[in-house]
Amino acid sequence: MKQFYVIIPIMERLIVLDTETTGIDPKEGHRIIEVAAVEIIDREITENQFRKYIYSGKAVGDSFKVHGISDTFLRTNGIEFKKIIDDFISFIKNSTLVIHNAPFDLGFLNNELKLIGIKDSIESFCDKNNPIIDTLKLHTENFPRQRHSLDSLCRQFTIDDSSRTKHGALIDSIILAKVYLAMTGGQKYLFNEETNTKPQISKPSLVKKNIENKDNIKVIYANKDEVVTHNNYFKN
Repeated sequence: MKQFYVIIPIMERLIVLDTETTGIDPKEGHRIIEVAAVEIIDREITENQFRKYIYSGKAVGDSFKVHGISDTFLRTNGIEFKKIIDDFISFIKNSTLVIHNAPFDLGFLNNELKLIGIKDSIESFCDKNNPIIDTLKLHTENFPRQRHSLDSLCRQFTIDDSSRTKHGALIDSIILAKVYLAMTGGQKYLFNEETNTKPQISKPSLVKKNIENKDNIKVIYANKDEVVTHNNYFKN
């Protein structure tokens, strides 16, 4: 009997994540007030989202000017972090997190875990081989002369951020997901005057896989007539 083999591709699941906080440093007692995440599967943004407002009793203070989330709103709509942690871990588990300025958000998330007695880090629940992608780091390495804020990335990659009147974890996650896909999509600068001479961002594991399988790659060369036609085209 003839046997048939079906190759099933491995699904790539990314979770684009953002938080809003009462300040910039958890060591000073600042806390998370909103956490949100958006799912990307095989480079497609899905409708699967996660969003929770967190009430810790810490006053928002001057951070209200950034996100517009008030103490009154949090007392009514927020819940304790320990009550959302199971759902949050289930949402991100075994996935790669995409975060802009990852040390900031991870610092706050890991601080919240510590406060409720969980010794594991957020990273430990993610994809073991590729737990975190920091878009700030990626952009800095590949576009060192550009500005690196999320607003600047939206302008650079032509992402509409008109709905972003204030910072918000969910809206920022959605925008960052679009920016990430544009930034890693390739050939954006093919016909621009300012050509990016750096190689497009790729996972090292994919590059390694291609190198290992180079002997199995079929290369089709142009025949004599095609070469003549090609050269005549450029002469004209």
